[in-house]
Amino acid sequence: MMAYINFGQHGLFMRIFLVRHGESLGNIDEQAYRQFGDHNVPLTEWGYRQVLEAGRAIAAYLKALPSAELRKLSIWHSPFLRTRQSKDALLEVLPAELIGDIREDYLLREQDFGLFTEIYDHAEQKRKFPDEFEKWARLRNNSGKFYARPPDGESRADVAQRVRLFLQTVMHDAENGKNNVIIVGHGVTNRAFEMNFLHCPVDWFERSDNPGNADVTLIEGRHSADYRSILLHKASDRGQGQDELREAHGSELMLAPKDRAIDHP
Repeated sequence: MMAYINFGQHGLFMRIFLVRHGESLGNIDEQAYRQFGDHNVPLTEWGYRQVLEAGRAIAAYLKALPSAELRKLSIWHSPFLRTRQSKDALLEVLPAELIGDIREDYLLREQDFGLFTEIYDHAEQKRKFPDEFEKWARLRNNSGKFYARPPDGESRADVAQRVRLFLQTVMHDAENGKNNVIIVGHGVTNRAFEMNFLHCPVDWFERSDNPGNADVTLIEGRHSADYRSILLHKASDRGQGQDELREAHGSELMLAPKDRAIDHP
Protein backbone atom coordinates (compact mmCIF):
# COMPACT_ATOMS: atom_id res chain seq x y z
CA MET A 1 0.00 0.00 0.00
CA MET A 2 1.33 3.43 -0.92
CA ALA A 3 2.17 5.82 1.90
CA TYR A 4 -0.05 8.60 0.57
CA ILE A 5 -3.17 6.46 1.07
CA ASN A 6 -2.47 6.28 4.80
CA PHE A 7 -1.82 10.02 4.96
CA GLY A 8 -5.12 10.68 3.25
CA GLN A 9 -6.95 8.62 5.83
CA HIS A 10 -5.59 10.94 8.50
CA GLY A 11 -7.20 13.95 6.81
CA LEU A 12 -3.98 15.52 5.54
CA PHE A 13 -4.68 18.77 3.70
CA MET A 14 -2.82 19.15 0.40
CA ARG A 15 -2.53 21.94 -2.13
CA ILE A 16 -0.60 21.02 -5.27
CA PHE A 17 -0.05 23.21 -8.33
CA LEU A 18 0.94 21.21 -11.41
CA VAL A 19 2.64 23.49 -13.93
CA ARG A 20 3.65 22.33 -17.37
CA HIS A 21 6.71 24.05 -18.83
CA GLY A 22 6.12 26.97 -21.18
CA GLU A 23 6.43 26.85 -24.94
CA SER A 24 9.82 25.47 -25.95
CA LEU A 25 11.71 25.63 -29.21
CA GLY A 26 10.67 22.01 -29.71
CA ASN A 27 7.00 22.97 -29.52
CA ILE A 28 7.34 25.28 -32.51
CA ASP A 29 9.89 23.26 -34.51
CA GLU A 30 10.69 19.57 -33.92
CA GLN A 31 14.14 20.18 -35.38
CA ALA A 32 15.10 21.60 -31.97
CA TYR A 33 14.99 18.11 -30.42
CA ARG A 34 17.59 16.91 -32.91
CA GLN A 35 19.76 19.98 -32.55
CA PHE A 36 19.89 20.29 -28.77
CA GLY A 37 18.73 16.90 -27.48
CA ASP A 38 15.38 16.56 -25.72
CA HIS A 39 16.83 17.31 -22.28
CA ASN A 40 18.44 20.56 -23.41
CA VAL A 41 15.69 22.22 -25.48
CA PRO A 42 15.13 25.74 -24.09
CA LEU A 43 11.98 27.77 -23.71
CA THR A 44 11.12 30.39 -26.28
CA GLU A 45 10.76 33.96 -25.07
CA TRP A 46 7.02 33.48 -25.53
CA GLY A 47 7.17 30.38 -23.35
CA TYR A 48 8.99 32.24 -20.59
CA ARG A 49 6.29 34.92 -20.62
CA GLN A 50 3.65 32.20 -20.48
CA VAL A 51 5.13 30.88 -17.24
CA LEU A 52 5.35 34.39 -15.78
CA GLU A 53 1.58 34.62 -16.34
CA ALA A 54 1.11 31.22 -14.72
CA GLY A 55 3.13 32.33 -11.70
CA ARG A 56 1.02 35.46 -11.33
CA ALA A 57 -2.12 33.31 -11.41
CA ILE A 58 -0.73 31.12 -8.60
CA ALA A 59 0.31 34.21 -6.62
CA ALA A 60 -3.18 35.72 -6.97
CA TYR A 61 -4.78 32.48 -5.79
CA LEU A 62 -2.51 32.33 -2.75
CA LYS A 63 -3.10 35.99 -1.93
CA ALA A 64 -6.85 35.38 -1.72
CA LEU A 65 -6.45 32.62 0.87
CA PRO A 66 -6.81 33.26 4.62
CA SER A 67 -3.41 33.95 6.13
CA ALA A 68 -3.76 30.89 8.36
CA GLU A 69 -3.68 28.68 5.26
CA LEU A 70 -0.50 30.16 3.82
CA ARG A 71 2.54 27.95 4.18
CA LYS A 72 5.82 28.05 2.36
CA LEU A 73 5.84 26.50 -1.10
CA SER A 74 7.87 23.39 -1.81
CA ILE A 75 8.88 23.63 -5.46
CA TRP A 76 9.85 20.54 -7.44
CA HIS A 77 10.98 20.47 -11.04
CA SER A 78 12.19 18.12 -13.76
CA PRO A 79 15.92 18.28 -14.62
CA PHE A 80 15.22 19.20 -18.27
CA LEU A 81 16.26 22.72 -19.31
CA ARG A 82 12.75 23.87 -20.25
CA THR A 83 11.40 22.95 -16.82
CA ARG A 84 14.34 24.54 -15.01
CA GLN A 85 13.74 27.75 -16.94
CA SER A 86 10.03 27.55 -16.16
CA LYS A 87 10.86 27.19 -12.47
CA ASP A 88 13.02 30.33 -12.72
CA ALA A 89 10.12 32.24 -14.29
CA LEU A 90 7.83 31.23 -11.43
CA LEU A 91 10.38 32.41 -8.88
CA GLU A 92 10.40 35.86 -10.51
CA VAL A 93 6.74 36.50 -9.70
CA LEU A 94 5.86 34.36 -6.68
CA PRO A 95 6.03 36.09 -3.27
CA ALA A 96 9.57 35.62 -2.00
CA GLU A 97 8.36 35.10 1.57
CA LEU A 98 6.41 32.02 0.45
CA ILE A 99 9.30 30.24 -1.26
CA GLY A 100 10.56 27.25 0.67
CA ASP A 101 12.52 24.30 -0.68
CA ILE A 102 13.42 24.22 -4.37
CA ARG A 103 14.37 20.75 -5.52
CA GLU A 104 14.98 18.81 -8.72
CA ASP A 105 13.90 15.20 -9.17
CA TYR A 106 14.87 13.03 -12.12
CA LEU A 107 11.65 11.04 -11.70
CA LEU A 108 9.82 14.06 -13.16
CA ARG A 109 11.70 13.93 -16.47
CA GLU A 110 9.94 13.72 -19.83
CA GLN A 111 8.75 10.37 -21.16
CA ASP A 112 11.59 8.49 -22.88
CA PHE A 113 10.53 7.68 -26.44
CA GLY A 114 13.57 5.49 -27.14
CA LEU A 115 14.30 5.15 -30.85
CA PHE A 116 11.52 7.66 -31.52
CA THR A 117 13.10 10.38 -29.38
CA GLU A 118 13.43 13.53 -31.49
CA ILE A 119 11.06 12.00 -34.11
CA TYR A 120 7.44 12.85 -33.34
CA ASP A 121 5.98 12.40 -36.81
CA HIS A 122 4.56 8.87 -37.23
CA ALA A 123 5.32 8.80 -40.95
CA GLU A 124 8.98 9.56 -40.29
CA GLN A 125 9.12 6.99 -37.47
CA LYS A 126 7.74 4.37 -39.83
CA ARG A 127 10.15 5.32 -42.60
CA LYS A 128 13.27 5.25 -40.40
CA PHE A 129 12.35 2.26 -38.23
CA PRO A 130 9.75 0.23 -40.16
CA ASP A 131 10.01 -3.03 -38.17
CA GLU A 132 10.06 -1.33 -34.78
CA PHE A 133 7.18 0.96 -35.75
CA GLU A 134 5.07 -1.98 -36.88
CA LYS A 135 5.66 -3.79 -33.58
CA TRP A 136 4.79 -0.65 -31.61
CA ALA A 137 1.63 -0.14 -33.68
CA ARG A 138 0.54 -3.72 -32.88
CA LEU A 139 1.15 -3.14 -29.17
CA ARG A 140 -0.94 0.04 -29.26
CA ASN A 141 -3.77 -1.81 -30.98
CA ASN A 142 -3.61 -4.89 -28.75
CA SER A 143 -2.78 -3.40 -25.37
CA GLY A 144 -3.72 0.28 -25.65
CA LYS A 145 -1.56 3.40 -25.79
CA PHE A 146 -1.06 3.44 -22.02
CA TYR A 147 0.83 0.13 -21.97
CA ALA A 148 2.54 0.18 -25.38
CA ARG A 149 6.26 0.83 -24.93
CA PRO A 150 8.12 2.55 -27.80
CA PRO A 151 11.23 0.61 -28.88
CA ASP A 152 13.92 1.12 -26.22
CA GLY A 153 11.68 3.69 -24.53
CA GLU A 154 9.01 4.08 -21.83
CA SER A 155 5.30 3.46 -22.00
CA ARG A 156 2.94 5.83 -20.26
CA ALA A 157 2.49 3.09 -17.66
CA ASP A 158 6.26 3.20 -17.03
CA VAL A 159 6.04 6.96 -16.49
CA ALA A 160 3.11 6.53 -14.12
CA GLN A 161 5.09 4.02 -12.07
CA ARG A 162 8.07 6.29 -11.56
CA VAL A 163 5.82 9.27 -10.81
CA ARG A 164 4.15 7.08 -8.18
CA LEU A 165 7.55 6.76 -6.52
CA PHE A 166 7.98 10.52 -6.58
CA LEU A 167 4.55 10.91 -5.00
CA GLN A 168 5.77 9.05 -1.93
CA THR A 169 8.39 11.76 -1.40
CA VAL A 170 5.78 14.50 -1.74
CA MET A 171 3.49 12.86 0.80
CA HIS A 172 6.34 12.17 3.22
CA ASP A 173 7.16 15.89 3.11
CA ALA A 174 3.49 16.74 3.60
CA GLU A 175 3.39 14.70 6.80
CA ASN A 176 6.09 17.07 8.04
CA GLY A 177 4.11 20.19 7.20
CA LYS A 178 5.20 20.77 3.59
CA ASN A 179 1.75 20.50 2.05
CA ASN A 180 1.85 23.54 -0.26
CA VAL A 181 3.54 22.23 -3.41
CA ILE A 182 4.40 23.35 -6.93
CA ILE A 183 5.51 20.72 -9.45
CA VAL A 184 7.01 21.94 -12.73
CA GLY A 185 6.97 19.07 -15.18
CA HIS A 186 5.94 17.82 -18.59
CA GLY A 187 2.59 16.94 -20.12
CA VAL A 188 2.70 13.18 -19.56
CA THR A 189 4.42 13.33 -16.16
CA ASN A 190 2.01 15.92 -14.78
CA ARG A 191 -0.95 13.91 -16.03
CA ALA A 192 0.54 10.76 -14.48
CA PHE A 193 0.87 12.58 -11.15
CA GLU A 194 -2.77 13.66 -11.27
CA MET A 195 -3.83 10.11 -12.16
CA ASN A 196 -1.90 8.59 -9.24
CA PHE A 197 -2.90 11.20 -6.68
CA LEU A 198 -6.61 11.09 -7.50
CA HIS A 199 -6.68 7.31 -8.08
CA CYS A 200 -7.97 7.78 -11.61
CA PRO A 201 -8.36 4.64 -13.77
CA VAL A 202 -6.31 3.96 -16.87
CA ASP A 203 -9.34 4.87 -18.97
CA TRP A 204 -9.13 8.41 -17.56
CA PHE A 205 -5.55 8.70 -18.80
CA GLU A 206 -6.44 7.30 -22.21
CA ARG A 207 -9.26 9.82 -22.64
CA SER A 208 -7.54 12.89 -21.22
CA ASP A 209 -5.20 15.26 -23.01
CA ASN A 210 -1.92 16.70 -21.89
CA PRO A 211 -2.19 20.17 -20.34
CA GLY A 212 -1.11 23.00 -22.59
CA ASN A 213 2.20 24.78 -22.20
CA ALA A 214 2.25 26.72 -18.90
CA ASP A 215 -1.23 25.53 -17.89
CA VAL A 216 -1.74 25.20 -14.13
CA THR A 217 -3.77 22.37 -12.63
CA LEU A 218 -4.66 22.71 -8.95
CA ILE A 219 -5.27 19.68 -6.74
CA GLU A 220 -6.66 20.58 -3.34
CA GLY A 221 -8.44 18.89 -0.46
CA ARG A 222 -8.14 17.11 2.86
CA HIS A 223 -8.35 13.40 2.07
CA SER A 224 -8.74 11.07 -0.89
CA ALA A 225 -12.53 11.40 -0.94
CA ASP A 226 -12.35 15.19 -0.87
CA TYR A 227 -9.50 16.03 -3.25
CA ARG A 228 -10.54 18.02 -6.29
CA SER A 229 -8.69 18.92 -9.46
CA ILE A 230 -9.36 22.07 -11.47
CA LEU A 231 -7.67 23.94 -14.30
CA LEU A 232 -6.59 27.01 -12.37
CA HIS A 233 -4.92 28.79 -15.28
CA LYS A 234 -5.10 28.35 -19.05
CA ALA A 235 -2.05 29.87 -20.70
CA SER A 236 -2.21 32.20 -23.68
CA ASP A 237 -1.33 30.33 -26.84
CA ARG A 238 -0.06 31.93 -30.00
CA GLY A 239 -2.76 33.28 -32.24
CA GLN A 240 -2.68 32.78 -35.97
CA GLY A 241 0.07 34.93 -37.43
CA GLN A 242 1.72 35.65 -34.06
CA ASP A 243 5.35 34.84 -34.83
CA GLU A 244 7.15 37.09 -32.37
CA LEU A 245 9.25 35.91 -29.42
CA ARG A 246 10.30 32.67 -31.14
CA GLU A 247 13.95 32.93 -30.11
CA ALA A 248 15.39 30.86 -27.29
CA HIS A 249 15.09 32.33 -23.83
CA GLY A 250 18.17 33.27 -21.88
CA SER A 251 20.83 32.40 -24.42
CA GLU A 252 22.08 32.94 -27.93
CA LEU A 253 20.79 29.53 -29.00
CA MET A 254 19.24 29.53 -32.44
CA LEU A 255 17.63 26.83 -34.51
CA ALA A 256 19.90 25.73 -37.31
CA PRO A 257 18.58 26.39 -40.82
CA LYS A 258 16.50 23.44 -42.00
CA ASP A 259 18.85 22.73 -44.89
CA ARG A 260 21.93 22.59 -42.70
CA ALA A 261 23.18 19.25 -41.46
CA ILE A 262 23.46 18.86 -37.71
CA ASP A 263 26.30 16.86 -36.26
CA HIS A 264 25.47 14.58 -33.35
CA PRO A 265 28.23 13.74 -30.89
